[in-house]
Amino acid sequence: MLGVPALARPRRWQTKAFPSLAWQSIWSAVVGAAEQRRLFVLLPFSLIFGLVVYALLPAEPAAFHFVIGSLGVTLCLVLAMLSHSLAGLRVAIQLSAAWLGFCLLALHGLAFGTPMLSVPAYGTYSARVDEVLSADANGIRAIVSSIRPLDEARELPIRRARVLLPSELKVEVGDRIEAQVRLASVPGPILPGAFDGQFHAYFAGIGAYGNAVGPVEIVDQGDDGDIARRVQALRNHIGERIDLALEGASAAIGRAMMMGDQSAISDETRDVMAASGLAHVYSISGLHLSIVAGGIFWLLRLALACLPMALTWPNKQIAAIAGLSAAFGYLLLAGGMDNVPAFRSTLMLALIFGAVLAGRRALTMRNVAIAALVIIIIDPASVFRASFQLSFAAVVALIGIYELPRLSPPATGGSVERALRFVSATAWTSFVAGAATLLFSAYHFQQTAPLGVLGNVLALPFVSLIMWFGVLAILATPFGLDGPFLKLMGWNIDRMVDVAELVAAWSTNLTGNPILAGWTLLAGLAALAWFAFIEGRWRLLAPAIVLPAILLFGFAPRPDVLIADTTQAVAVRDGAGMGLVTGRTGSFAVDVWSQHFQTEIAQTHSGAHCDSLGCIVSTEKFSIAVIRNAAAFPEDCFGQNLIITRISAPKGCGASGQIITAQDLARGGVHWLRWDKTAGRFEIRPAIETLSRPWRVLPR
Repeated sequence: MLGVPALARPRRWQTKAFPSLAWQSIWSAVVGAAEQRRLFVLLPFSLIFGLVVYALLPAEPAAFHFVIGSLGVTLCLVLAMLSHSLAGLRVAIQLSAAWLGFCLLALHGLAFGTPMLSVPAYGTYSARVDEVLSADANGIRAIVSSIRPLDEARELPIRRARVLLPSELKVEVGDRIEAQVRLASVPGPILPGAFDGQFHAYFAGIGAYGNAVGPVEIVDQGDDGDIARRVQALRNHIGERIDLALEGASAAIGRAMMMGDQSAISDETRDVMAASGLAHVYSISGLHLSIVAGGIFWLLRLALACLPMALTWPNKQIAAIAGLSAAFGYLLLAGGMDNVPAFRSTLMLALIFGAVLAGRRALTMRNVAIAALVIIIIDPASVFRASFQLSFAAVVALIGIYELPRLSPPATGGSVERALRFVSATAWTSFVAGAATLLFSAYHFQQTAPLGVLGNVLALPFVSLIMWFGVLAILATPFGLDGPFLKLMGWNIDRMVDVAELVAAWSTNLTGNPILAGWTLLAGLAALAWFAFIEGRWRLLAPAIVLPAILLFGFAPRPDVLIADTTQAVAVRDGAGMGLVTGRTGSFAVDVWSQHFQTEIAQTHSGAHCDSLGCIVSTEKFSIAVIRNAAAFPEDCFGQNLIITRISAPKGCGASGQIITAQDLARGGVHWLRWDKTAGRFEIRPAIETLSRPWRVLPR
């Protein structure tokens, strides 16, 4: 250190004190947030924690477990209040919220759950139409209830069912129909950790899926005064007008953005929109409601400001009421409370406009917490859907960034400067929302959009015009003048799709296919809770820690074997891809596997040798026997690492390796297997871990 001034030399006490000073600063941020009543924003996260614990249990808790737990939490809360300890009371409140979350799904199941159909049913039934989900050339997808057997059909214990009706049927909400119906069990997850249809169907009261196999008769029409029936009739009319004015992708996206009906959007369009980061555009959410309600708020306020007699009126409050009314009207068109993203966004807008009416600050983390609490209590199962996680993460991130101290005051200038600031704000908003939702979109959809910011910046003008021409079309519909506005809306949809195709083409060699482990969602939730709770720049600490941890340890291994439960499909690793030992390409399971892992699955495996009795697959790592006929058991039961049989196996079969039987597939659904070289055996993961939950379909 010769030649270096003494004051410039680093001192040991400085390097040692730095971690201590950092921890003190972090602790000060935590204490400061608690003292400023920021603990309120943690209540939704405590509820979610309780929901996750309940959902992950291996068996359904008994009633006395809930009673004992409730008594224990109540005792903790009372003791905290009697001790006059503010810290203890805060902990007790968060503990109570977590326990409420633990109980919510069970309570929701008691109120809205249904027995799940385990044995397929076929016969003539009458039912009431509760909801029309979509209608296109392939048929009408509807939710029916009050299902009654006719003509010696057997009684069904289910509350509701989702059925496919003929497309030519003019059915509306409230109608009672009669038809020959084939009902089947609700399918489970197609892969371990994938979307669980049985879980979500149970809490929606849907106990079976089915379709009409003959003519459907409307035996009783519903009450024309029913608001749900009138809204559905309006939705149908708007959908018909869109189909008359537009066609192809324009009509499909137009229906999705105006009515929330995404059924007509093709897989090709979905892939392009996802690759460009624009998949959120056709799902009605905060963006659409903000454009419509916020635009009406701004326009009405501007119009009132131009009227001399309105100078003394509460213009801001009047405009807020108009914007809120527009938001609720849009929510009804989008499907009401059944459209969870739209309902969540409408609730958030209601809090914002309510703050405007009360003269309070509108965009706060407290309002986000209130909206989340209401939604979780109303529909706790929505926490496990991608839409809730994506929108909740995006809103928390945007509000959190908005709360950070600004580096410089807002700039002023002419139209060019204002346009540049608008583009910059759009890009920054897209970047923040994209970064916040990256983990959740990668986990649920195995796809990233690296140029999503660019796609959103280029497409936002067209998206705004789509929404505004859509609003004008609805207003002009009673006068029969909606055609020109729908045409203009379609032109802007086409330009938006052009942008999506351009950005998707640029992203061809940039997109990845991350397969994330389940714990990454919990890590992301914890980081989001920290981000929402802490004020200042220390809120960025948890995301900065979680990101490298996920990049290092969060990627899940890919399977060597996949076995379908309801079809004959068995796919085995074959070089860089996979090949089928039994089954066929084009089946639902094989298509989902190929899309999920973005891996080509060939019709035949290069190492498979098959005959009428079964197949033997030999690879460099392992050998597998797939048995079709009982005559193959004497030869194939031994000497293989894995035996797959859908017929009853003799005792002792597979003793030298592992065996997966028809009973295993019936209980566990699709099986995921990976070869463990160290152990010399397969790691096996069934899609269904346990049948001891009320939403599970018990095997026959």
